[in-house]
Amino acid sequence: MRNPVVCLCCAVILLTACNTQHDYDKIFKDPLLYSNTVHELNTVVMGNNFGPIVASRNYMYAAVAGYEAMAAGNPDQYQSLGGQLHGLKVIARPGKEKSIDYELASLLAFCKLGEAVTFPEGSMRLYTDSLKKMARDHGMPDDMYNNTLAFADTVAAAIMSWSQKDRYKETRGAPEYTVKDSPGRWVPTPPAYTSAMEPHWSTIRYVVMDSIDEFMPPPPYAFNVTDKNSPYYKEVKAIQNKVDSLTPEETNIADFWDDNPFKLNVSGHLMFGTKKFSPGGHWMSVAGIAAKKAGADFETTVLAHAKTAIALFDAFIQCWNIKYIYNTVRPETVINKYFDPNWRPHLQTPPFPEYTCGHCTISASAAEALTSVFGDKFAYTDTTELEFGINNRSFPSFRDAALETMNSRFFGGIHFRYSTVVSNRMGTQIGKLVADRLKMKK
Repeated sequence: MRNPVVCLCCAVILLTACNTQHDYDKIFKDPLLYSNTVHELNTVVMGNNFGPIVASRNYMYAAVAGYEAMAAGNPDQYQSLGGQLHGLKVIARPGKEKSIDYELASLLAFCKLGEAVTFPEGSMRLYTDSLKKMARDHGMPDDMYNNTLAFADTVAAAIMSWSQKDRYKETRGAPEYTVKDSPGRWVPTPPAYTSAMEPHWSTIRYVVMDSIDEFMPPPPYAFNVTDKNSPYYKEVKAIQNKVDSLTPEETNIADFWDDNPFKLNVSGHLMFGTKKFSPGGHWMSVAGIAAKKAGADFETTVLAHAKTAIALFDAFIQCWNIKYIYNTVRPETVINKYFDPNWRPHLQTPPFPEYTCGHCTISASAAEALTSVFGDKFAYTDTTELEFGINNRSFPSFRDAALETMNSRFFGGIHFRYSTVVSNRMGTQIGKLVADRLKMKK
């Protein structure tokens, strides 16, 4: 894991050439610092081995906290999410007589929720201490400094209280998933044969959606490996044949969108794990990339991350609802049992049912959220995977990137084609709901 203090220092060098004792205002208003802070949370989440579903919870609460602190400083332009997100009350705003740096408050509130909502507080302490030191070193007055920290704590406490009522704690002690080795039903997959991930995530509180019934997809194809004319049989053979004949470009697409937060590598008796950002973390990175490309100000950058994180959060809950309704078997299991015991997908199969596709759902949802901020046909180059040794990819729009994730899961051999298409449609509907229902900028 990268040293957050070193990263912060590097970011500040890139953000500003100022080096006076009274330029704190310029430093904290720079939107690149907010995107860098999101990247720090991404790195902490990755380092703590959180799965993509739990990670989405970190991003959402952190991003909402950052947004609420920012919006409080811009009441004429930005509206609180209190009363718009289920269970969130409007947070009291400080009086105008108080001197507060709302940009620093936004950064600190983001960090506090990002680390404390799931794992023990302190995981980002070196980073937040560096932010505070930077305020001091660059001339922030004592009263403003103290008021800013107090307001950040107030926002963080309110969002933390809200988070504690989303039923996350109840899912920690819920019964484990019962594996039933019956035709068409999910069972653990190699190489780790890990138990089902987050089988009770369907009970987590939505924040924009009202219920699973809003965007219910059709049932998956009926399991059938004997009738060559059945839709299911054709799907199985299609994915088997595709993985066995991947082109270099198809392989690159699969690898770029792999986003496996913990891949178990096995060679003989040797096993070791490699880490990358999760699917949600990838899209949080895209939000920062887009903000930079657009030349967005601090406020728009904060809004973009918040709307993206909210879209990701509800999309994950809806997808996990569907997964554990149908409990469908993975392609790897079917092909190994009925067609070729030695067949392996290009990507490592994740430990949860196949239908619907998580990455396809959340990517489409995030794409709609980002499109609502930056517009359609917003071309950009995604540099997220470069730090993991994977070359950049460029896209003519966020929606085109989401469509490529559909292909990536099929090329990777971990999702049937029809599942990726259905998931993209469901995610698009969720993202549009988030974009249409939330009133953030006045």
